[in-house]
Amino acid sequence: MEGGEPRESPHIPGEIETGSSQWMSDCACVSSVGTLRGMSEHNILINRAPVLTLWATSVAERLGFDRDEALTLGKAVAGLTAQSKGRRLAIFKPVPQEIKDARARKRGEEFAIEIFGRAVPAINTAEGVRAVTKDKPIDAKSVERYLESKFGESLGNVSEAMRDLAKAFRPEELSTEAFKLYEEFRPAIPGGVSGWGSKGELDIGRIRGLARKK
Repeated sequence: MEGGEPRESPHIPGEIETGSSQWMSDCACVSSVGTLRGMSEHNILINRAPVLTLWATSVAERLGFDRDEALTLGKAVAGLTAQSKGRRLAIFKPVPQEIKDARARKRGEEFAIEIFGRAVPAINTAEGVRAVTKDKPIDAKSVERYLESKFGESLGNVSEAMRDLAKAFRPEELSTEAFKLYEEFRPAIPGGVSGWGSKGELDIGRIRGLARKK
């Protein structure tokens, strides 16, 4: 997953991101005057995978992880596949004491963080907790670059909207409601194979509306 794109997860249908040879096809298409393909200034055209990555990052921050820790967890949530290898890992829930315990684990010793109903493999590094893919810790800066390339100039507005939505819930509520909330605002894409890697409209106003509704 590191350095590539999240692949489909059997547990999160349709969460697929495909590569592209052109930067413009990778980043979000934004309408600033409400005329692009009939979208308003609050809508952007984007794949689901970066949307889930950013939302999972916002959720992890709300649950108590620092920004870099949250970025790696967000990337892992969006890209997890059924990779059960028969390993039994210590699983830490995203509550203050268990986050503290996870940070105190011996460096290099793998454990798991429970987030979005998934057990995300992680290790403790000199920089803090990092989600793991292919037995290597995910680099937080690479996730930042990934999000910047996908959302373009809209990253700040979408991040703010998602943080506000996450803050509208108590951490214990958010732990159970995070994916249901994502289903409320994720971009709509065609079903089946035709929808693999397709872009859909992400309505920023919808995200803000969910926060106000709460």
